[in-house]
Amino acid sequence: MQSEGNVPAENTGYVDTFGSVAVLGGRSVALRLKRRTRRTDAIEPIVRLILTAGFALGLSDGAIADSTGPAASDVVPVCTVKRPAVNFNRWQEDWSVLANPCVPAEPLDGLKYIPLGSPGSWLSLGANLRERVEVNDAPLFGIGAGHSNTYLIQRAEVNADAHIDQHWQFFVQLEDARAYGKDNVSPVDKNPLDLEQAFAAWVSPLGGGTVKVRVGRQEMAFDLQRFIAVRDGPNVRQAFDGIWADYEFRKWRFIGYATQPVQNRDVSTFDDVSNRRLTFSGVRFEHQETGPGDLSGYYSSYNRTHASFLDASGTEHRDIYDLRYTGKTGRADWDVESMYQSGHVGVDTIGAWAVGSLAGYTFDTAWSPRLGLQIDAASGDRHPGDGRVETFNPLFPNGYYFTLAGYTGYSNLVHIKPSITLKPSSRLTLLGALGFQWRETTGDAVYQQGNAVVPGTAGHGSLWTGMYVQLRADWTIASNLVGSVEAVHFQVGDSIRNLGGRNADYVGTELKYGW
Repeated sequence: MQSEGNVPAENTGYVDTFGSVAVLGGRSVALRLKRRTRRTDAIEPIVRLILTAGFALGLSDGAIADSTGPAASDVVPVCTVKRPAVNFNRWQEDWSVLANPCVPAEPLDGLKYIPLGSPGSWLSLGANLRERVEVNDAPLFGIGAGHSNTYLIQRAEVNADAHIDQHWQFFVQLEDARAYGKDNVSPVDKNPLDLEQAFAAWVSPLGGGTVKVRVGRQEMAFDLQRFIAVRDGPNVRQAFDGIWADYEFRKWRFIGYATQPVQNRDVSTFDDVSNRRLTFSGVRFEHQETGPGDLSGYYSSYNRTHASFLDASGTEHRDIYDLRYTGKTGRADWDVESMYQSGHVGVDTIGAWAVGSLAGYTFDTAWSPRLGLQIDAASGDRHPGDGRVETFNPLFPNGYYFTLAGYTGYSNLVHIKPSITLKPSSRLTLLGALGFQWRETTGDAVYQQGNAVVPGTAGHGSLWTGMYVQLRADWTIASNLVGSVEAVHFQVGDSIRNLGGRNADYVGTELKYGW
């Protein structure tokens, strides 16, 4: 249910390689004949990762054999068909290309493409495994119950994708998310075996364009996933039960959606349900090549019962207006998004806003250095008790827009972050960044990820929150195996220190595998 999925990369300090790297090969085979010979490439090592459900999948970059034909005068045409990539959204993959005999074969291809008889009908199976060890020595900057913790979070996913007669798609994905050794386990950390996605989709040409409809449990994300995301940073991804329809015509795309976000529960297997207390629906447009960039915007209605803020509680209704412009000119790139929220919480009226921007310039030199600047701001509640709720609701954030450490939330915020990204090789990306953080108003609290309030900060101290250093490396070990390391040191300001808070350090080490 992605739109249809910009995945943040170097701009945000997070590289989701499965969204951008040609995974599982992607090689072409050229056969040219001079005489009867045979050459076989060396077989690279096979990596086996064991899924917690009790089965193993083989990993290989593939063995490709170039063989010659019977006559020196014959030349076989170059095969231009490439293997599909393992996408961020697994339902967007098309493994029917394996029906072409010129595509190099790899182990378990018989499970990646299973013909179903009629033309355009096939079934594909897939799996993902992510293992991440995190060390966080001061959640909530050490105030309250926050204390040092080292733990492992694990997410295993399997999927089946059936395409019938070129118009129908049936996609099912299971997720098993576990947290080992974590003291404070929340619904975004643990979700025993459950249904992550299960939808039926219909695609057909209409009036010179293409119409698509999806019904069922599905993931949904817009743009850089600042506010509407699949929540890939934490352990349990966010899904929505509902209907999605879009129509694409030339440079335009129009989308409508009506959903109930899935409420993840960790009591037993297959216990997730539609959240009966929360609905999220709206309409969206996208237009390519609006000047040097692309323009998009949407209106959404967000409704939640039993909402609670520092200054108000009750039924929450928000009317959400969002506008984004992104593009690239030469070696310069940018992404700017703004959102305004109105409505009410109980009897109090809502007036909240947020802006986010990323800009950068990539130099044509060794290691392709990119200098970037990120500026973000979100409103806070200036005057408690005045009948107005000005705290911005970040809705469904991705959890890694700032850093994986989770020290920065998108409420009551002013944030400036210069960065540099380097690519020593096509398989290695390095990022270094320095973040400066203030509150938008001292009347409201300091917020961390998940809208977590740092205790005692509302109405106390100065605007200055602190600064942090972020270092990250992403290494494509094999075509479908990626390793990442991220370290964050947050130096708190006096407002937090005077409340008993202290500096915070985070280190995360991750391996991510896709088949």
